[in-house]
This record gives sequence, C-alpha cells and structure tokens, in this order.
Amino acid sequence: MIKTIERVQTGVRLEKRLLKVLKGLAEHLDISLGDLIEGLALHAFENRPPFSEETLGKIAQLKSVYDLDLSALDSHKLKDGADE
Repeated sequence: MIKTIERVQTGVRLEKRLLKVLKGLAEHLDISLGDLIEGLALHAFENRPPFSEETLGKIAQLKSVYDLDLSALDSHKLKDGADE
C-alpha cells in the first residue's frame, strides 16, 4: 500500500566522505538520497537492519573508494573542522 506523505526541504550538514558514500549508494540502488535517508531512519526506529549482504558489500567498496574510515563507534564523537 502506497502512503501519501508531505516532504519538506532541509539543510543537513554531513561529513563529506559519508555523504559521498550515501550518494553513491543511492545511485547504485537507483533511489534518491532522500529516499535512502528516510529508509535508514525508518529501519533504525524499528531496530531492523536496512541492507542485504550484497548491499553491505557495495557499501564497503564505496567506503574504500572515498576513504571513509568512520564507524558507528565514532558517532557523536566528531568535531567539525570548520569550527576551528
């Protein structure tokens, strides 16, 4: 069943390499970046894994390409270099 929703434009700041990986993944999955982020949030809210093993492999490739060395352990421990 398709649900009708209202979307709003937002300005979200993200770590540069993380954004590149997200954009690459959205392109690979042939969905918009917004749809990817919505899906991630909805899965997280239900404590459900959002990705198949195949997709996790693609994420690992993209992380390597964009030198993304951050993990969940780094969450909430990042400092913006622009603030210095």
